[in-house]
This record gives sequence, C-alpha cells and structure tokens, in this order.
Amino acid sequence: MKSSALPNPSAPAAVQAVDEVLPLGQMILYGLQHVLVMYAGAVAVPLVVGSAIGLTDAQIVILIGCDLVVCGLATIVQTVGIGRWLGCRLPLIQGCTFAALIPLVLIGKEYGMGGISGAVMIAGLFTLLSAPWICKLVRFFPKVVMGSIVTLIGLSIMPVAGEWIGGGSGMPNFGNFLSLALAALTLVIILNIYTFGSGLIKNIAVLIGLIIGSAVWYFIDSLDFSRVSASPWISVPVPMQFSHPEFHLVPILLLCMVMVVVMVETMSSMMAIGEIVGRKADSETLKRGLLACGLATFCGSFFNLFPYAAFAQNVGLIGLTGVKSRFVVATSGCLLILMGLFTKIAALVVIVPKPVLGGAGVVMFGMVAVSGIRTLGQVNYRNNNNGMVIALTLGLGLMPVLVPQLFSQLPELAQMFLHSGITVGTCVAIVANLILNGKGFHFKNRHFEVCEPEDPTVDEVQSTAARRVAIKTVRVWLLLRRAREQKEKEQL
Repeated sequence: MKSSALPNPSAPAAVQAVDEVLPLGQMILYGLQHVLVMYAGAVAVPLVVGSAIGLTDAQIVILIGCDLVVCGLATIVQTVGIGRWLGCRLPLIQGCTFAALIPLVLIGKEYGMGGISGAVMIAGLFTLLSAPWICKLVRFFPKVVMGSIVTLIGLSIMPVAGEWIGGGSGMPNFGNFLSLALAALTLVIILNIYTFGSGLIKNIAVLIGLIIGSAVWYFIDSLDFSRVSASPWISVPVPMQFSHPEFHLVPILLLCMVMVVVMVETMSSMMAIGEIVGRKADSETLKRGLLACGLATFCGSFFNLFPYAAFAQNVGLIGLTGVKSRFVVATSGCLLILMGLFTKIAALVVIVPKPVLGGAGVVMFGMVAVSGIRTLGQVNYRNNNNGMVIALTLGLGLMPVLVPQLFSQLPELAQMFLHSGITVGTCVAIVANLILNGKGFHFKNRHFEVCEPEDPTVDEVQSTAARRVAIKTVRVWLLLRRAREQKEKEQL
C-alpha cells in the first residue's frame, strides 16, 4: 500500500498554467480577445507618425499592415522563444511603443522617413547590446517596488479606457450620452457573464461583451464599413518601400535614450505578468525579453517601422480571465500576422466602437492595479520605510497622468522621459527604495543596505519566537509560584 502511494519517477511533471496548450478553438477565442484589446494601440503609432510625415491614406494602410505582421512575429518570438537566448516565454504581446511617439514625429518632420528608419535601426542594435546590462536591474525590484509599479501601471492606463468611453480623444461630441450608455451596457454584459458564466463562456466574457456592444451600436447608430470595402484583400510587407535608412547623429541619440525608457517599461510589464502567472521574471528572463524587443525593433526598421515594446493593456486581461497560457498569446501573434496580410480583416477590427472598448477596458485595466495591490499586501511594513516608497511611487508616478501639462515648460528632451508616468514611477520606486531601505550606499557616513525581497515568513518566525518566550516566562512564573506555595505549607 505504501509503495503504491509513492510518486512515479517516470510520470510526467504537472504542466504549469503558463505552459499549458489549450484546444485550438479556445486558443483562437482567447487570442482574439487580446487582439481586440491591443489593436487600437497597435495601429495608433504608425497612423499618427504616417500622418505627421505626409503619407497618403493608402500608404498608411500599407504601413499598418507591415506593423501588424511584425507585431505578430515579435509576439510569437517573445512567447514561444528561440533557443535559450531569445524570448521571455511569458504571455506578453509586442507592439509599437507610445514612449517613442513624440520623438518619432519630431524626427520625421525634420529628417523624413529615412531619418526615422536609420535611427530605429541603430536603436534596435543599442537595445541588443545593452539588454544584458539593463536586465541586472532586477535586483532592485523587491516586492514593495514591484507591487508599486504594477499598481501604477493599472492606474496609469485607466485614462485610456476613459478616452474610449467618451468616444475617442479629439471627437467633437466626446462624452455624449450614447457613448456613455454603450460603455455602461458593455461593462454590465461583461460583469454578468463573468459572474454567472462558467468555463469557456466566463473566460471569453470580454469578447462576448465586445460583440454584443458592437451589435447594439450598429442598430442604434450604425457602423462605418467604408474602410473595410476600401482596403485591399492582401498586403504583403515589402522592405524599404517608403524610404531607405539615413543615419543622423541627433535622431540616433534621441531614440537610443528613448529605448532605455522602453526597456525599463518592458521589464516592468514582464515582472507584472510574471507575478500574475506565477513565474517570476528573473534577470535571465528579462534579458531574453529585452533581446526580443531589440530584435523586433531592428528588423522593423527594414520595413520603415518603429520601436517595439510590451503592451501593458493585455496584463489586465490575463488577470481578469485567469487564462495564463503563453500559447494563447502566441495565437494572438498568428492572428495579428493574418490581419497584417489580409487588410480587410484588420479593417473589421477597426470599426469596433471606442465606447464598447472603453467599457471592457475599465475592468481589464483595473485588474492590473488589483494584481499590484495583492503584491503590496504581502509586503512587510514593520521597522522600514516601505510605506513611504509606495507613497512616492504612486504620488509622483501619477503626476504625468493627472496633470499632463505639468512638464510642458521643460526642454523637449526632459519631456520625453517625464511624459510617461510608468517610467517616472519606476525610477522613483527604485531610487526611493535604495535611499530609504537601501543597501551598499554610503551617504554622510551612514551605511545603507540593499533591501532584499521581503520574506513572507519573517513576521511568522518573529511572532513564533515571541510566543515561545512568553510560554517559557509563564512556565517559570508557575514553577516559582508552586515552590513558594510548597514552602508556605511546610512552614505551617
């Protein structure tokens, strides 16, 4: 009987949720949810930059198609990995980063598409060379820093959901009653399916909410299918179809500095996803992830594209659905490639109304913050300054989000770093933790020690030791009392 209870050494080990391969139909449905969440952000950078440098509508459509193909390939490499040196093997979607949007527009207006492509090419090489060094920053991310950053990510991207709810930034009738009502309806649908559904239905609550919300919008206000009919059926990416790379010192330096910001943000997203799926991102994982970003950026430059990074929007979807498989996100990469090649499919996704996306975004982005709050709940706040680290991270990190014009009078180079609350908060969290809790720093003859990640058993060990001391004290007191009573009896 005892031998039968022993584990069989030849039996296969249990597969972690992040490595689970689901049935194909489920992976397509779950992957489509990720695509719908990130699509608006994926096409925004080529759309804005292409318009700023004077590309025609037809050229912008081709540029978006190329971008989607590279997004899909980068996502597959990031999630599946290549050998032992490329890809973080986490459910992480890649896309053109917003951190480089303003510099790209400035470079494009001054140097054209050729200047952009040359700067992006060198920036990709810079990322590949510096990734092994940047990834070592992981030792500066204990739970108090990680939890603060993840919470900040969720709060920082919430304004995106707000813009979607109102109908999209810059819309003349922004915030009209129809937009608010449809966003609320979509949110209610998703919450009801998530609460009362089970299994597959519960996990695709966001997708069902988006479909029903879009259908209701169609009957009330109609959807514009003109972009679908105007798009070509197939668009194959062609290298250097808009311009050949030109190398100028100022654009190269500018984008290399931007890539430092992008790498920090990407590491934050990788560690956030690692916390959610139960596979912590160590320095080796971060290095492989950053190398994948650098390779995507370098290869994208040959198609006149832009720097690539992780998309934080999808972190919340993983937390909401509980579907942690990286192969689901790899399926999203395959769908992105198909959309890039078959542009009519991509145009269909574009017509999903922004208020419908906003209703779904509220819960998805909120789940990112919830994940960070859970991590902060495991932090030890006794005899340290962890509370102040969190206060500084959230307070200063939300400034660019709450007051976007706060740094408008500073030089453009400073604005490039300060316009991102995630970047500001990450830097503040690391520096504040080092100064207030830190390690290995000497300041005015004071020695600071680097704060290691908190051990959740510390408080338990301390409280156990205290109980043992109390028990021994009571026992000694009882023995003394018994001896005194015995002595009094003998005297009587």
